[in-house]
Amino acid sequence: MSGVDMHQNEKELIARWDHAFEADPAEREKYYLTVAYPYPSGAMHVGHGRTYIVPDVIARFQRMHGKQVLFPMAFHVTGTPVIGISKRIANGDKKTIGLYRNLYKVPQDVLDRFIDPMEIVRYFSEEYTRVMQRCGLSIDWRRRFITIDPQYSKFIEWQYKHLHEEDHVVKGAHPVKYCPQCENPVGDHDLLEGDKAEIIRFTLVMFRWGDALVPCATLRPETTYGVTNLWVNPGTTYVRAKIDGREWIVSPEAAEKLRLQDNDVRVMEDVPGTALIGETVSHPLSGDVPVLPASFVDPDMGSGIVMSVPAHAPFDYIALRDLQQQGKYADITPISLISVEGYGEFPAKDAVERAGITDQNDPAMETLTQEVYSAEFSRGRLHDQYGGKPVREARDDVAETMIAQYDSTVMYEFDIRQVICRCGGRVFVRILHDQWFLEYSDPAWKTEIHDQLAEMALVPTEVRAEFDRTVDWLKDWACTRRVGLGTKLPWDPAWIIEPLSDSTIYMAYYTIAHHLKAISPEKLTPDVFDYIFLGQGAPETVDRATLDAIRGEFLYWYPYDYRFSAKDLISNHLTFQLFHHRAIFPHDLQPQGMVVFGMGLLNGAKMSSSKGNVFLLEDAIEEFGADTVRMFLVGSAEPWQDFDWRNELVSSTRRQIERFWNTIMEAKDAEGTAGIDAWLQSRLQQRIGSTTTAMEAFQTRQALQEAFFGIESDLKWYRRRLPEGIGGAVLQDLCRAWVRLLAPFIPFTCETLWKHLEGPGMVSFADWPVTDEALVNPEIELAEELLLRTVEDIESIVRLIPMEPASINLIVAPAWKHEIFRTVATTADKTRVVREVMKDEEMRKRGRAATDTAQQITKLVLKFPPKLVEQLLETSIDERAVLQGASEFLAKEFCVPVRILTAEESGHPKASGALPFKPAIVIE
Repeated sequence: MSGVDMHQNEKELIARWDHAFEADPAEREKYYLTVAYPYPSGAMHVGHGRTYIVPDVIARFQRMHGKQVLFPMAFHVTGTPVIGISKRIANGDKKTIGLYRNLYKVPQDVLDRFIDPMEIVRYFSEEYTRVMQRCGLSIDWRRRFITIDPQYSKFIEWQYKHLHEEDHVVKGAHPVKYCPQCENPVGDHDLLEGDKAEIIRFTLVMFRWGDALVPCATLRPETTYGVTNLWVNPGTTYVRAKIDGREWIVSPEAAEKLRLQDNDVRVMEDVPGTALIGETVSHPLSGDVPVLPASFVDPDMGSGIVMSVPAHAPFDYIALRDLQQQGKYADITPISLISVEGYGEFPAKDAVERAGITDQNDPAMETLTQEVYSAEFSRGRLHDQYGGKPVREARDDVAETMIAQYDSTVMYEFDIRQVICRCGGRVFVRILHDQWFLEYSDPAWKTEIHDQLAEMALVPTEVRAEFDRTVDWLKDWACTRRVGLGTKLPWDPAWIIEPLSDSTIYMAYYTIAHHLKAISPEKLTPDVFDYIFLGQGAPETVDRATLDAIRGEFLYWYPYDYRFSAKDLISNHLTFQLFHHRAIFPHDLQPQGMVVFGMGLLNGAKMSSSKGNVFLLEDAIEEFGADTVRMFLVGSAEPWQDFDWRNELVSSTRRQIERFWNTIMEAKDAEGTAGIDAWLQSRLQQRIGSTTTAMEAFQTRQALQEAFFGIESDLKWYRRRLPEGIGGAVLQDLCRAWVRLLAPFIPFTCETLWKHLEGPGMVSFADWPVTDEALVNPEIELAEELLLRTVEDIESIVRLIPMEPASINLIVAPAWKHEIFRTVATTADKTRVVREVMKDEEMRKRGRAATDTAQQITKLVLKFPPKLVEQLLETSIDERAVLQGASEFLAKEFCVPVRILTAEESGHPKASGALPFKPAIVIE
C-alpha cells in the first residue's frame, strides 16, 4: 500500500459513510441485528472490538445481499457503576485514578470533572462512538440513546406496567447480593470483582457443645451420618453470640453475615479457637465427635467451623491422615455411608490415593473434590442403615428433617470468596423483605421460554442446552434498587429499576428511537406504547398519523433477526430478554435467533480492565489500522470461540492486507488470455459459494479463509502455471469479485480499491458476488488438483533424496485400480472393503494385487478431503492426458525431462504403487 496514508484514508471514508447506513423501511427484505450495548465507564479494548466488529461483518454481508439492514447502537448507563467510579475518584482512590489516567488516558482536566457521574457517561459515550466509527461499524447513529434518556424511561415504565399487571413482578423476601456501603442490592453490572458469583443455599448442621450450638455449613447434609470430628482453626478467635435467642459459636465474619440474613445477632464474648480444640460436640445423627485443629479452615467461609467426613470428602481424609501420621487421633476412623460405582468403601481415600496426592495444599485437590462430590450426587446411594435412598433424593430429605427436628437452619453464601462492589465495598448475601422481584421462578413462564427456545436459531447449536439449563435453575431476580441511575418503578417510585432489568426489550426501542426524540416525554404515555407495539387503544397525546408511521416502522423491523452477545450473558441478560419478550409481545414478534460469542484473551490471559490486562482498541487502530484490527479479530477464531490477541500476529495480518492491495493494483488492468484462465474462473466460483455458505452460518473465520487465503492460494498456483506474464483479462473479473467478497471484513481497503476499479457507488452497497454455474468446470479443477498434488509429492521426494534429479517418470494407475477406488469410496464400512472388492470376479483373478490395492486405496480415501472424494466419484479425468498436457510445465518446474507412462508401459518396480489420483514417481 505504498503511497497510501492509512489513517487519512480511514478519516475520509468515515466522513463519506457518515449517514450512509441510516436505514428506513423499504420495499425489500429487512435484516435486523443487534448486539449488547456497552456500558461507557471506561475505554474500549480489543475484546470489545470483536464484540462489535463481527456483527458489522454480518450486517455488511446482508446489506450487499440487497437487504435493508438495521444495525443500531446505544449506551447503557443505568445503575451504580459510574456512581461508584466517581465516588472513588472524588475520594482520591489511587488505583482508580491511575486506571483512568494511565490506562484509559483521560486528560487531567476531564478526570477532574469525573466527580460527577454524568461526566463519565458523556466522555466515554462520545469516545465509544468515535472508536466505533474508526472501526468502520456500519451503524445507524440516528437511533443512539442512553438508558436514562427521559423517552427511554417512559418506555421502561410501560414495560413494567405490563409485567406488574401480569403478576411477573412481585414483592417478597429473597436472598440478594447486597453492598452495605451503598446500602443497596447489586447486580453483576455493579460489581468490580465476582460478577460470576452465585448465591448458594447451605444447611447449618447444629452440633451441641454444652449450652451452645456449633453450626457447620454444608451443601451435603446427608453426610452428617459420617461426621467423625469438627475442624476449627486454632488461629481464629470465634465469638459466642446470641442468635435469635440461642447461643451459637461462630466466627466474627459469620456473625455479621447472619445479621444480614434475617437473624437477630448479639455478640456476647470472644472464644479462642484453641479453647475449642479437644472438646466434644454432639449431634443426633453422628453422636459425640471431637473438635480437631485445622489451619485450612477459613473463618470467612460459612460459620468458620467445618464438619469432617473423611470417608467422602478428600480434604477431610487427607487432613485426618496428616494428623494420624504425626501419631495423633489414631482412634478416629472414616465412616462409610455412600456406595458409588467406580469407588471402594471410602471414595475420598480412593480418589486421593489414585491421584497420588501427598499434601492437602496440592492444587489438584479442588478438582478431585468436585469429582468425588459429583460422582456421589449423580450415582451414589446411602447405605441401607442410613435410609438407602439415592444421594440426589436423600440430600433434600435429610435437610428438611434436620431443619424440622434438629435445630438446623439455612445460611446463604457465594460460591466464590470475594465479591466487590464498584464502590470498593465488599458485597454480602442479604435477605430483603420489601424488595421487588421478577418472578422468573414461575413454572408457567419457564415453559413458555422453553417453547420459544425450541423455535429459535441459536449459534452455535450447543448453547441451546445451556439456555435450557439457565431457564430451569433461574430464580426470582431482584429488579429494583434504592440508589443509582435509571427509571423509577411506576407504582413504587422509591425504587429504581436495576441495570439488567431495564435492558431486556430495548431492541424494540431501537426501531423507533429516532422518532421518539422529537416527542416530549410527558406525551409518551403507556397508551402510546400500547398502540405502537401492540396495536391497541386510541392514545390522544400524539396524533394518529405520527403514531401510525412509528408503528409501521416497528412492524417493518420486528422481530429482530439475530442478537449477538457474549456467552457469559446466557445466565442473565440473554435469557432475561426472552422472558420479557414473551411476556410483552405476541408470538409473531418473538426473537428469531442469537449468536453467542466466546471470550477475549490478551497474550493467553483473560482480558480485564480492572487488572490492566487490556490493549485499548483505539491504540490498536492507531498502530495497525482499522482493517488490520478487523481482519485479525474476525480471522483468529469463529465468533463462538475464544480468541487471543497477540501483537506479533496482528502485524502479519497487516502485511496480508498490503499483499492484497498490491495484487489488486497489479492485476486490475490485466489483458489477454491464457489456457489456465478457465481453471481460475471455476475456482473463483467455488470460493464465492464457499464464502457465502460460511457467512450465512456465521462462520466468519471460515468465510475469511475462503475469501482471502483461498483466492490468494488460487492466484499463486495460477501465476505459477502461466508460461509468462501476470495473467489474462480474467484477473479483472477476479479483482472486482475479490474486493466485494472482502468488503465486509476490510471495508476501508475495499472501498478505496473499488474506487480504483471504477466500480459504481460504494462497495458497501455493491452486489454480493454470485456463483456463475456456467463458469464452473469440475474437470479442469480436478485436473489442476491432480497436477498440484503431484508437484507437491515430487517436491517432497526431491527434498529427501541425496541426489540431483536427471529425469522424472510419472506412472499413472491402470483402469482396474479406478474401479477399486470407486468401490472403496462408496462402501460405508471401510473394514469391509476387501470383501466388497473381491465380489468382482475380475478382481478375484488378480488375487493379492487386488487385496493389497484395496488396502492402499482405503488409506488414500481416508486421507483425502471428503469433498475431493466426492469430486472423483462424480467426475472422471484422463490422468495421463492431464499430466502429458502439463509435461512442459513440470519440466520447467524441476529443470529435468518428465515422462508420463501407464503402469502397463513401465517396467519399473514402483509402477505397482501407482494409485488413482496419486501417480507413482520415479526419479532418476
